Amino acid sequence: MRILGIDPGSRITGYGVVATNGHDVGFIACGTIRTGDETDFSHRLLTIFRDLSEIIRTHRPTVAAIEDIFINHNPRSALKLGHARGAAVVAAMHHNLDVFDYPARQVKQTVAGYGQAEKRQVQHMVRTLLQLSSTPSQDAADALAVAICHAHQRLYGR
Repeated sequence: MRILGIDPGSRITGYGVVATNGHDVGFIACGTIRTGDETDFSHRLLTIFRDLSEIIRTHRPTVAAIEDIFINHNPRSALKLGHARGAAVVAAMHHNLDVFDYPARQVKQTVAGYGQAEKRQVQHMVRTLLQLSSTPSQDAADALAVAICHAHQRLYGR
């Protein structure tokens, strides 16, 4: 199974693709979609949709796992994050992928063993678990962590 993990953001959306074979989880690809140059928010959403669609066509995941939005103190930021997340979900569903949602706390618990782990801890654990030669960016590491979380959820149901 190939899992596309997505860490949505209105300026930077992280993505990570892993492959599972039984209990083994292997790295395929990761990166970020940057929309910061777009001044029009609608065009940012279109960039997320188009770029994720290209990633799906290239890496052919069988499912998508996406980090659920958290309640932010700034309602405007939370709304923009929700829109970015929606664009990512629609891209995955447009390519007939089932989409699974995971709260950040569950992702961190699965990968780092602590639901309030710092971003650097998540980066370190993702690098270790996937035996990467270098540390992915925070957004890419978060996306890979979501994919790893789905792989574990599928195997262990926790």
